[in-house]
Amino acid sequence: MLAERTKKILLIVGFVCSVIGIGFLLYFLFLSPNRPSAITPSNQAAGNTAGGLPVANTGQPTTTTPTTGGQNLPEASEVANGGLTKTTVLTTARVSDVALSTDGKSMNYYDNTDGRFYTIAADGSVTKLSNKQFPDVSNATWNKSSEKAIIEFPDGSNVVYDFTSETQVTLPKHWEDFEFSPSNNTLIAKSLNLDSSNNTLLVANDDGSQAKAVQALGNNAGKVQVSPSPNEQIIAFSDTAGDQGGGMTQKMILPIGQNQENFKGLTVEGLGFESIWSPGGDILVYSTYGPFSDYKPLLWAVDGTVNSLGSDLRSLSINTWVEKCAFASDKIMYCAVPQELEANAGLQPNLSKNIPDDVYKIDLTTGRSNLIARPADNVVMSNLSVTADGSLLYFSNASNGRLEYIKLK
Repeated sequence: MLAERTKKILLIVGFVCSVIGIGFLLYFLFLSPNRPSAITPSNQAAGNTAGGLPVANTGQPTTTTPTTGGQNLPEASEVANGGLTKTTVLTTARVSDVALSTDGKSMNYYDNTDGRFYTIAADGSVTKLSNKQFPDVSNATWNKSSEKAIIEFPDGSNVVYDFTSETQVTLPKHWEDFEFSPSNNTLIAKSLNLDSSNNTLLVANDDGSQAKAVQALGNNAGKVQVSPSPNEQIIAFSDTAGDQGGGMTQKMILPIGQNQENFKGLTVEGLGFESIWSPGGDILVYSTYGPFSDYKPLLWAVDGTVNSLGSDLRSLSINTWVEKCAFASDKIMYCAVPQELEANAGLQPNLSKNIPDDVYKIDLTTGRSNLIARPADNVVMSNLSVTADGSLLYFSNASNGRLEYIKLK
């Protein structure tokens, strides 16, 4: 009986020792830091295992150049030729109220840091337009020759400053939404009063004299866009006619003349009408958005002459806002076009404000558009201007306010 009990005890002890031994062996083989290393066969390169995937090797992060078709992309071009293009930064700080200068090749701007206006050439040389300081300018509107500007201040004060004679005149505080006429010697503005029944669209000399009310505005001042045509027959557009029975997005835009002319209305598809005139005034380009474009802004072109305004309607098949475009001639314009736009971008433009732009050249004779540049710094562009000789495209960097340019030729 004793021998039988001893045998059972020995079996139990042996079993426990076996379990402990097997556990230790498994730990040594798989978990111990002193476990044996795997052996790489001498005829098999590490990192290129025969019959399997390459081994992932560790290393330091590196900057790579995107590739297409197995070849490196070309470096950014000095001149716009349809691909990645260098940009030249002219100002190191934020500037505003930019406009092509009188010489047609440099740019005027307002320096927010010292309250002065300057002109800057493509080589970076800067010249003061005046020693006079204008602190805290909220907006400046230049005349066609860029020799005068209507300067607005946060308290509602407005002055017209002549940078040639260095003289200024004061305009009434209740005048807003200024534009100079193309002839330079008159201005158009809205006179907005506490009593909205006295709100008017007016024309005056560029010193504010001989003001003449040309259209009552009432409560619709916000629906009227001041936009003088090159021949000055039309001075504004009014979106007050409502929809035209073609659905919620078909509008009649009414041209306003200086003498209450009964001009033909402009029927447009879509909402958010904004427009610019070609230099000669025979073409009007505008942007709208609607279901036809997934509510993205879309450019259109129409005949701009008074007698046939709105005829020859054609889509330019470019999704951008017309404020991001500039004419180089009567038939050629350049537009900054966001690289990607989500549906409904027209309804919520702020959602697209950080999307970098490409530059397209549009031939209004043929309606064809071509990608001519993708700025190398992935910039969001605004305030485009083309030099008189067509060699440079100036623009503001919408992210940091700096003035830059791209070489077009």
